[in-house]
Amino acid sequence: MSDTVDAVVLDIEGTTSATGFVVDVLYPYARERFGALLAERAGEPAVARALAQVRAELGEPDAGPARIEQTLNAWLDEDRKATPLKTLQGVLWAEGFARGELVSHFFGDVVPALRRWRAEGVRLYVYSSGSVAAQRAWFGHSPEGDLRELVTGWYDTENAGPKQEPGSFRAIAADTGIAPDRLLFLSDRGSELDAARAAGWRVVGVRRPGEPYYEEGSRGHVRAGTFEDIEVVGSGA
Repeated sequence: MSDTVDAVVLDIEGTTSATGFVVDVLYPYARERFGALLAERAGEPAVARALAQVRAELGEPDAGPARIEQTLNAWLDEDRKATPLKTLQGVLWAEGFARGELVSHFFGDVVPALRRWRAEGVRLYVYSSGSVAAQRAWFGHSPEGDLRELVTGWYDTENAGPKQEPGSFRAIAADTGIAPDRLLFLSDRGSELDAARAAGWRVVGVRRPGEPYYEEGSRGHVRAGTFEDIEVVGSGA
């Protein structure tokens, strides 16, 4: 398929990168370090904000570190896209990437396509349930080096909103200053594609065998097996 657009907005898990890497490598990395983070760094602004959000969601304003750690681990087990969980994961992952303990994963067809699209004048954005800190660390520590210069902007559930709500996509369009029909969203999850389409965006469902939402099908959206199947042309605007 081919689209003339001003920007491509990328999901990460299942789209640019294997969900299995996140679940099997990054989730355990964070789980092992939540306790120390809560015990030793609760006063740091990002950590303190996340802890307040957990307590608010629990309805337990006096919840202590043990209760919060238990909650974070339960949310991990559920693969819940809770903003404070993603914030705290992002803090830990960013540090792990910076120390060289973690290196991110990209499918082989992704990085060449991103470089090609940027050369065409297409802007690239990331919209993931993972925090902006985690996104930047992910792109900054890839097997092919630092890819952050390819990305114009970063969106998560805190600065844009939930990925299954059209209002979040309207907020991103407003923030970028790009008309919705000039934005192309790539994701493996049908409900996210539905939300973007409802907001007036163009969408492509990325269907990679073995990924969690592969059997869901395209739900009526244009689909592609790899980024090589997607021809994106800059509008020159």
